[in-house]
Amino acid sequence: MARIAENREPAQPVSAEQKERYARILRAAARLGSEHGSDRMQMNDVAKEAGVAIATLYRYFPSKNDLFVGLMNSQVHNLAAAPAITAGRLPSEAVADVLVEASRKLLERPLLATAMLHANNSAQLSVGREGSMASRAFHVVLYRALNLTDPNPQDQRLVRLIEQAWYGVLVSVLNDVITFEECEDDIRLSARLLLGPTYDLTPELPL
Repeated sequence: MARIAENREPAQPVSAEQKERYARILRAAARLGSEHGSDRMQMNDVAKEAGVAIATLYRYFPSKNDLFVGLMNSQVHNLAAAPAITAGRLPSEAVADVLVEASRKLLERPLLATAMLHANNSAQLSVGREGSMASRAFHVVLYRALNLTDPNPQDQRLVRLIEQAWYGVLVSVLNDVITFEECEDDIRLSARLLLGPTYDLTPELPL
């Protein structure tokens, strides 16, 4: 019988041993999610492959949705750890570069990407305006690309808009509506239209 997910906050790993166990769970979920997607991936199989008790898995991830959100968050943190390449790039181009690279990595495993995006959308609905953990971390990556250290409400609104546009483009690729080449073009156009007028303007030189 499938376990009913508990409505509680996931536990966070603290000790080195817990963090290593947590990482094993994410690796197992990524592999199984890539192979089976969300519907066919079983939590028992994740626990078995990760070498942890099922109770341990549910302590960190009370539901399959929490597990895929955790995977999305780990992807975003890997993206945040990468050095930002902004030299010689307009801010909108720097953001587009980040989004194209993130798309490339996600689309290498389409079943897993679909599961993570659906889970993150569900998490957004449940937490409201604060946004999911993964989305908040992703916004920080985009602020860095825009060279913003103290984003104001307008900055936050524009970053939310470009994130929403990016999600829509990814869904179109995953549904075979557009190719990856068209995806990249759409991302760069969206960044230029949404962000360019605000962030790509250079100060006028004195006469």
